[in-house]
Amino acid sequence: MPDEKQSDIDPLVTSSLREAILVVLIWIVAATWSLTVSYQMGYQREPGDLNLVFGFPDWVFWGVVVPWLVFGALSWWFGSYFVRDGELGEDLDDIDELGLGG
Repeated sequence: MPDEKQSDIDPLVTSSLREAILVVLIWIVAATWSLTVSYQMGYQREPGDLNLVFGFPDWVFWGVVVPWLVFGALSWWFGSYFVRDGELGEDLDDIDELGLGG
């Protein structure tokens, strides 16, 4: 019986669900990295202990700039190479004035 239900699911839905789960996991990792590094390096520091990396305070560079660059590149790769167009079916011949078929 469960095999019949699995075969009823459209492959496009399965692919979209897999992609959505991966995007949420990437977001969780990026947010965890950013929040953890920013908190650990940014709070309870003496002002004289501030170090600059490429003109940014070190906690901003490692907690904001680096994750944005890393996960921006990862998102680009994911969108370019992993996400694929799915077959949506045949085009409708009869389209009304609202752009809806039928």
